[in-house]
Formats: sequence, C-alpha cells, structure tokens
Amino acid sequence: MKKISTSLYMPHEIEIEQISENRVKILAYPFQSGFAITVAHPLRRLLYGSSAGYAVTSLKIDGASHEFDSIKGMHEDVSLLILNLKKIRFKIKNEAKKVEVNYSFEGHKDIVGSDLENDDIEIVTPEFHLATINEDAKLSFSLIIEKGIGYIPSEELRDNVPEEYIGIDAFFTPVKKAIYSIENMLVEDDPTYEKIVFEIETDGQISPVQAFKESIEALNDQIAIFGKAMDIDVSSPEDDFDNSVDMKKLLQSVNDMSLSARSFNCLDRAVICHVGELSMMSELELKGLKNLGKKSFEEITSKLEDIGFPVGYEFDDDFLKALSKNIQELKAQAQEA
Repeated sequence: MKKISTSLYMPHEIEIEQISENRVKILAYPFQSGFAITVAHPLRRLLYGSSAGYAVTSLKIDGASHEFDSIKGMHEDVSLLILNLKKIRFKIKNEAKKVEVNYSFEGHKDIVGSDLENDDIEIVTPEFHLATINEDAKLSFSLIIEKGIGYIPSEELRDNVPEEYIGIDAFFTPVKKAIYSIENMLVEDDPTYEKIVFEIETDGQISPVQAFKESIEALNDQIAIFGKAMDIDVSSPEDDFDNSVDMKKLLQSVNDMSLSARSFNCLDRAVICHVGELSMMSELELKGLKNLGKKSFEEITSKLEDIGFPVGYEFDDDFLKALSKNIQELKAQAQEA
C-alpha cells in the first residue's frame, strides 16, 4: 500500500567514479518516481551548452587569401589545415578570454599539436596532426583563440574577424560526451524510486567534475529569477555540489562506523541513528549520554575525526538546517516503515 506523503523524498546519496582522467560516472539517488528525468535532462543539456572552452575563431596564413587556397610545399590545402586545427584543443594560460599567437615553420616537418604550445597557450591534444611541409617550404600563420560556450558557425563571427583573417567555425564546448540513464531502485519496499547515472567525458580543457559543477551553476542561475521574485533563498550551486558529498557522510547510519557493541548499544538506546547527529553534539552532550564510558567516548570521537566531522563541528547555518531536516525525514520514514 502506498503511503501518503506531505513532502518530496530528498535524494541524499551521490557517488563519483573516476573512469579515466577525463571521464567519470556520477550517481545520485534515490529520487521519487519521475523526478530523476526532471533533474537529469536539463543538466545534460547544460553540460553541452554552458561549459566554457577554447577554440580557434580565425586564421591568417601568409600566401593564402581564402580557405580553398593552397600553400606551396605544404601537403595539405588550407581547408584541410582548418579541419585539423579544429581537432587540436587549446587552453589560454593567463585566464584571458582572447589571445593572438604567431607561428613560423621551415624545412621538412610533421607539425603536431605540441608544436603550437608557447607562453600564452597550452595544448591539450599534443599528438594531433596539423600539417606536413617539405624541405623547401615555409609556413607562417597566426591564430586568434577565444574562450566561449557552445558552437558558433563562422558566418556568425564574420563581423569580428580581422582583415586578412579567415573565419573558422568555433566549437567551444569541452564536453565530448554527456549521457545519463535512470535505474529503478528499492527504498523501504518501494521499487519505484530512481537512480541517475551520468557518464561525462571532456576533451581535457576542464575536468568532467568541473563541467558538471558548471552545469549545476548554470541551472541554478536560470532558476534563480523565480527565487528572487518569490523571495526564495537560492544557495550557491558549487557549495551545493560539494555539500552533497558531505551530506552523504553525515547521513550514514552509525552502524556504518564499525563501533564496538558497547558503543553502538549506547547510541541505539539514545536513539542516535546518524553520524550527523553525533557531529552536531558538543563534547559535553556526548559525555552526558547514559552509560557512555570513557573508552566508548574516545572510540566515537576518533571515528568522527576519521570521517572529517568531529564532535562539536561548526557547520554553516544553512547546511546545519538542511542536515537537521534530512535526519528528521529519515527518522520519520524509518518509523513509518
């Protein structure tokens, strides 16, 4: 029989699985039925559309006036050179939003991404091939690299392209893949709860976790207008992401602390079920628990320090309110079960 609820079940578990340097899985759960897709779909869209990256927006080559031109001594024509440039991923080192860089190569050489690195830019894809020139060839060119989001075709950049430069389609987004799946899971004998499994891969300009944080920030910024109009407090998105990991630790059962039977039984009799309840207590309050001896006190405080939230931990007011609310909800759900 389905129970009557007066508030939404709050997901409180998040896991980050590092698959490789630029690829992660992020799992969040449990969501009430139908709410996982409500959260996952806009985040996926924002991962592609709001993550900032760098791209070449225009190119000037000595001896070439348009993209269908060719350069003496270079195996590739200009159009193929442009295609290769799009595969090379850049990062501006000094946090500038725009930089112009100049290059000159002579003699037989296979030019790859690493050959373009200098004091202004870092090459994320150093092995990518750019061009091959002959022994008697000279290749001189300049690039304008800019920071942006999404994709902008060269036609829309035309007014910003300097004279003698060739405009290039700018694919800024550093996110190569952002997919999600939704799995059913069992919560208190109810199999309709849901888990979101994100798989995110970037090109190396930023980490997948940073891209995920930026998508959360963008989503929060878009929704914030409603919060301001309705006088609703909208907390910092990056803090929310980091705090969700802390919340997971604090909502763990005290049974997960691997306490001795004596310590656990003492907490059980005091109806202390979650790690966060202990961290919110002062040393005096913890010592005041009935039948809690010195050894049990030392054991519990040592375990809490290992977790990172010792007794008497000073929480941010907003986080403390959220923690208290989550603990109350979990206790209420346990009583209903």
